[in-house]
Amino acid sequence: MKYPFREKIPRRWCLAFGKVDSIEKPIWQDDRLAIVGLDSSVPWVLSPSGRFVIVGDVWISDRQLRERFPDGNPALPFRDLRLVASAWERWGEETFRELVGIFGFAVWDRERQILQAGRDRVGGRTLYYTIDGTTRWIAPDSRSLLPHHSRDIDPIALRDYLCCAFVPGKRTLWRQIREVEPGTALSLPEERVRAYWELPVTDSLEEESKKSLEWHGQNLRSLLDRVVIDCLPAGEPVGVFLSGGLDSSAVTAIARKFHDAPVHTYSIHFGKDRPNELEFSGLVAQHCGTEHHILEITFRQMWQRLPETMARLDDPIGDPLTVPNLLLGNLAREAVGVILNGEGGDPCFGGPKNQPMLLDRLYGDVTGQDPVYSYLLSFQKCASDLPRLLKPEIWETVRGETSVFAEYLHANAGYLNRLMALNIKFKGADHILTKVNNLTGAVGLEGRSPLFDPRIVELSNRIPPEYKLSGVREKAVLKEAIADLLPERIVERPKSGMMVPVQRGFKEYWQREARSLLLNRKAKIAPYLERSIVRDWLRYEGDTWQRYGVKLWLLVSLEIWLQVNSK
Repeated sequence: MKYPFREKIPRRWCLAFGKVDSIEKPIWQDDRLAIVGLDSSVPWVLSPSGRFVIVGDVWISDRQLRERFPDGNPALPFRDLRLVASAWERWGEETFRELVGIFGFAVWDRERQILQAGRDRVGGRTLYYTIDGTTRWIAPDSRSLLPHHSRDIDPIALRDYLCCAFVPGKRTLWRQIREVEPGTALSLPEERVRAYWELPVTDSLEEESKKSLEWHGQNLRSLLDRVVIDCLPAGEPVGVFLSGGLDSSAVTAIARKFHDAPVHTYSIHFGKDRPNELEFSGLVAQHCGTEHHILEITFRQMWQRLPETMARLDDPIGDPLTVPNLLLGNLAREAVGVILNGEGGDPCFGGPKNQPMLLDRLYGDVTGQDPVYSYLLSFQKCASDLPRLLKPEIWETVRGETSVFAEYLHANAGYLNRLMALNIKFKGADHILTKVNNLTGAVGLEGRSPLFDPRIVELSNRIPPEYKLSGVREKAVLKEAIADLLPERIVERPKSGMMVPVQRGFKEYWQREARSLLLNRKAKIAPYLERSIVRDWLRYEGDTWQRYGVKLWLLVSLEIWLQVNSK
């Protein structure tokens, strides 16, 4: 199938390391490194001494850090990248640890002939690299690496995608491509990957446990105010994706309290005859005095815009909110350049999605169920279907491979803290942040996630678990922190989540298109999946728990992602 929009999606910059003498028209080059890009907007600078070449995407969220490295000439581009260049001359490799913000950048030491590429602590920016060949390639997105690797699929990454609806960890769906994980740095030529920061998977310190919920709430509120202020664009309007849930409502209220320019809020629904949260998002918008915008998304738009959406993602993401993120971003770009969101509240503060796993832990100790398998089942995707869904030879290849989640689920710490650390590192970096940032960036927006700021993440790890999730009351400490900003009806309402009606979509609107796409013998997924299982899902045979629509969307997203990334 032809996708004409692919030609309009520009590839970004690449670094070529090793054999670079045949590189055509590099932006900068020496004997072992070349910077490749389409134009002069590629973000790269020389350090003040000229020893280091720095290239990458950087946003420093801590304004106090900026003040330690004043601009010599504010008119020059890439302000934060120039800050990194000055910091690297002072701190060297420790710069990765000292920076507060979101970034993915590489540093070439012209004297020592060493290349180091690092990613921020929470994974707000991405870096990908090829793992073999005389020339190694590094880029901020996998699309820019397409000319430099085969289209062989990694079966383990495929297995993980089918379980989670995203590819967790350093693997990608392409066998020859790896992702620099959050808080890590890659060094070439020694092929060394080191963790410069890790979220401690430990219980709270004793002195923290002795303090009250009120104390922790006030402490969190103080930091929340500072982080949201740091995210606000000075003197310019700002937007917030507002669902009406606690997290996005908290960000909206703090932004409105401190911002001296208009605050726009954006909500979606899928038709007035379908469940939505407009009542709650409207209440928050009215309470905070924002300029509120509502977008209705049709089933036709969901299907038509899926190929373009998948083309913007570095790995497939089977979350039905991908297309709405892109469409809502298009609307927001008409009024703002920076958009905030409430992503991060669940993994950092004990959202309700952790409750089923805690119950499984309670009863699993009796039944002896494997904790990794229990965790995979909690995604409610295809984990239990794999023996039947995957072709026999594929299943035999992947069934014994250790899950990336195993280390966290078997760590010696409180179970809730382990769950939250795991969700922050993998679901946060490989699903939530990459989805929001790629799709807002696709329309020219700067997406910022205050609740995923590394300072918030580190503070949340020190808060006692009983203040995050206790019984049926989730996010108690976050509710304590922002209780004075929002109506009680918003603070204490149970989380329902944005439900995209994909079940109805496949039954009533996409049946013919989905059959043609997934059951085609030339489909990209045909060598890996059993068509008979997919056919049963399309017929909704045995769909007791009403989950086939979600599974079909996951498969459709995968097939289209493979198609739009084919040669």
